[in-house]
Amino acid sequence: MNNLTSLSTSSANSTFVRPATFFIKGFSNFPQAKYYYVFLCVVYAVTVFWNSFIMCVIYLARRLHTAKYVAVFHLAFTDLCGSSAVIPKLLDMFLFEHQYISYNECLTNMFFVFHFMNLQSLTLLALAFDRLIAICYPLKYHAIITKSTMSFIIVGMWIFSFALFAVLAGLINRLSFCRSTAVNSYFCDHGPVISLSCNSNFINYLLAYISFGLLICMPVLLVTISYLCIAAALLKLAHGADRNKAMKTCTSHLALVAIFYLPILSVNIKSMSTSIDLDSRIINNSLTQIIPPMLNPIIYTLKTEEVMQSIKDLYKRNRMNTSVVINVKLNK
Repeated sequence: MNNLTSLSTSSANSTFVRPATFFIKGFSNFPQAKYYYVFLCVVYAVTVFWNSFIMCVIYLARRLHTAKYVAVFHLAFTDLCGSSAVIPKLLDMFLFEHQYISYNECLTNMFFVFHFMNLQSLTLLALAFDRLIAICYPLKYHAIITKSTMSFIIVGMWIFSFALFAVLAGLINRLSFCRSTAVNSYFCDHGPVISLSCNSNFINYLLAYISFGLLICMPVLLVTISYLCIAAALLKLAHGADRNKAMKTCTSHLALVAIFYLPILSVNIKSMSTSIDLDSRIINNSLTQIIPPMLNPIIYTLKTEEVMQSIKDLYKRNRMNTSVVINVKLNK
């Protein structure tokens, strides 16, 4: 674990010690770890199936070719990519005991895990904006929320997230690691990695706190404000039926917001007030990353009438096409 490489910088007359590898400790002290790995395999299989399923439904169903479902498609895609950045590597490291990871591979792993997690957060914010305009400004909705507008927002998310986490991971190159290289996490987590440095990591921690505020706390605040505006608009509706119909369009999104943000915020708030056992913290953090991507497409499929109707239409169309093919073959 102390395989270190010294890199001299003659201009600064200082020596930076960069490890050839990091050792991911993760679930080393967790006695029931193998059962958890089986659980992760099941979660990943369900995540891949449902996210692929909802992306196919959105792609094939013309009624879902709208700005809102451009964002839903993007959420499913980032859920799939986010889980793929975490679970396969985690299983490879701990199930097959490949816990040593090269320095550059570590930074790459860190970048992609945080990048896709951030894109999930920003996509939920984009969907909140969609619901805000739909309910508060229904007459202007189709003029404001277009497929071009949503695509532009998504491209902006990617550029912003890519740049931010490239800087976050890149700043680790200014750190010197002259002590342990054992990372107390299940992946190359930013906090546990920079805590191993033996020179000043103030800038790294500062950027981490700014990122958490901008990418987790700020979206939660904006989503809360948007739903307060939505609630105020709904109270102005004269008919209860109209109010209930409008609220139904928000329930699936509210469920996704709760599933994604509440575990992250609760774990971070608790860690600031009281110390959390290392194994408990690792289990909690891993669950907050892998459960939402599995549940998101299921919730959208079961709770959204448009998606359910589109699935039924696609099923009927498929049966009709199959019947036509069979009849053609029989007539031959």
